[in-house]
Formats: sequence, structure tokens, C-alpha cells
Amino acid sequence: MSDDQDKDSKTEAPTEKKIRDAFAEGNIPTSREVPIFASALAFYIYLVFFLPKGAARLAETLRDIFEEPDQWTIQSASDLVSLAVRLAWDVSGMLLPVAVLFIAFGIGSNVAQHMPQFVLKRITPQAERISIVKGWGRLFSVQGLVEFGKSLFKIIIVSIIMVVILHNDYFRSIDALFSDPQVIIVTMMRVMKKIMIVILFATAIVAVADFFWTRHHWYTMMRMTKQEVKDEFKQSQGDPIVKARIRSIGRDRARRRMMANVPRATLVIANPTHYAVALRYAQGESDAPVVLAKGQDLVALKIREVAEANNIPIFEDPPLARSMFAQVTVDGIIPPPFYKAVAELIHKVYALRARRGQRR
Repeated sequence: MSDDQDKDSKTEAPTEKKIRDAFAEGNIPTSREVPIFASALAFYIYLVFFLPKGAARLAETLRDIFEEPDQWTIQSASDLVSLAVRLAWDVSGMLLPVAVLFIAFGIGSNVAQHMPQFVLKRITPQAERISIVKGWGRLFSVQGLVEFGKSLFKIIIVSIIMVVILHNDYFRSIDALFSDPQVIIVTMMRVMKKIMIVILFATAIVAVADFFWTRHHWYTMMRMTKQEVKDEFKQSQGDPIVKARIRSIGRDRARRRMMANVPRATLVIANPTHYAVALRYAQGESDAPVVLAKGQDLVALKIREVAEANNIPIFEDPPLARSMFAQVTVDGIIPPPFYKAVAELIHKVYALRARRGQRR
């Protein structure tokens, strides 16, 4: 009951991270029927293109042995070895192509679905794999029933079609057993081709259906609950509360660093209470005035407080203060549109300093 509730609660599509983690762990949607179809196709190719020549060579060798036994007298161990080598050579020449085809088509069918990868977790011993309860549950699960249905379909369909197709060849196959060996081979080859065509047809249907079913079932099992999506987002992006705290700490540090730079400012441009921008200009230090600090509301008041404590001139120009606050960045030079207005203010600062120096 809990498993059903858990499946019902998985309403969200799997995230890219979960899919990547599943692939990294070897949890990949792989159809078992595709390699079976590939093996059947490999055997059919072997049956059509390779077996006739190999069987003909072997049949010729056997015919020479049985029809002319005098040429193969066995009087010593070397004669026996020579005969065995001759038979082994012909048999291996007949069987080698089918082995190569099976290997090539088997690897190709798996590579066509997914690139191979080594996953240690898949071969690590696990107690649940030998658990009778777990095994019984897998046997009668949806996946187990699907596997049983596929096997039953192949057995029934192949049996029915083979009975229908091979019914007419039954008596001819019986008669061929009492004829020339070459006739037997030709007859058996014809029958085997018909059998393989039936098997290929059935396995192709099952392979296509299983290919799409496997991916659908895998995707369904990978679905997530809303809580799992939230937890994964927190793990990948960080806890929003922690991130907000980090941003707050960063702002506090930046604010303290700005306030420490305000005493070095040449002037402060302010909108009486809402905005304040502290600038520094010294000949030879930079080509244009540099923004040391800027702030709004309480920060602006703090900048003005520090400026007043350090006898830094404060110019109240609301339009200029608002425009500069929106367009300048701390530790950067002011944009060219503000050159003229700021230059006039700096000229006033230098003039004010000159008058103070004359008074002294």
C-alpha cells in the first residue's frame, strides 16, 4: 500500500540531475529483446551467406573420409592427429563466422541503445539480490509480468507460424533423411531459413515494443515527488535561507568597505536624504573621478555623516544625485555624461580649499 502511495505521489518529471545520476550509477533503460533480435539476425545472415560454404567443405571432407577410407588409415597417433586437425579446421572455418557475427551484433545492439560504461556499483554484491522476498517481489512485479508476457508471446506466435509454414515440408524432410547427404543439407538449410524468418519476425515485433516499453517504464520509475524536487533544488542551488544570509553578509562587508573609503573622497553629491554618491579625484591618480561609495536612505545618511566628520564638501543636487546613483558603480569611474557637472563641482572644491589656505 505504501509503495502504491509513493508511486502516486511521484507526479513530477525527473530532473536532469537525477537522470545524470541514474546514468552514472548504471541505471539505464536497456531493452533485453534488442540483443536477442540482433542475435537472431546475425544467425540468419550466417545461415544465408556463410553456412552453405562451410557446410559444403565439411560435407566434402566427411564424404572423402567415408567413401575413401583407405586414404585415411589410422596406424599411428600422428595419423589420428592429422585427421582431427583436418576436421577441426573445417569445423572452425564453419563456426568462426557465426561467433564473430554474434559478438559484433551483440555489442552493436547494446552500443546502439547506450554507450558502454564501467559502473562498479552494478557488480558490487548486494544482499537484496539474493533475498527470496525481494526476488519473489521482482518476479510478480509489473516488470516481471511484462517479461513473462514477452516470452509467452514469442513461444505461442513462433510455434503457430512454424506449424503452419513447416506443415508442407514435414514429409519432404523425412524423405530427405534417406537420400544423399548433400540433399539432406540443402533441405535442412531451406527449413532452417524458414524457421529463422519466423523467429526474426516475432523477435522484431517484441524488440520494438520492448524498446519503447523499457524507456516508458524507466521514465515512470524515475519520476519524483514535489518534495524530492524541492530537496534537489536546495542541494544543487543551495538553501535559500543560507544563500540569503550569505548575500546579507556580503552586502554588510561591501557597505563597511565603502564607509572606510568615504574619508578619502573629494566630494559627496547628495539628494538631501535619499541618495548620496562619494567621489574622489586627484590629478595623476585617474583620468576621471572614481566612485568610492554610493547609498540610498540610511546608507546615504551614513555617507553624509562620515563626510561631515571628515570635512568633505557635500553638494546637494537632487537630479544629479539620482542620475549618478542609477548609473555609476562603486570603484568605477563616472560615465562621460557626468564629466561637465562633476568638473564644476570639483572646481568649487579646489576654490574652497584655496580660500581656506589663504585664510590660514
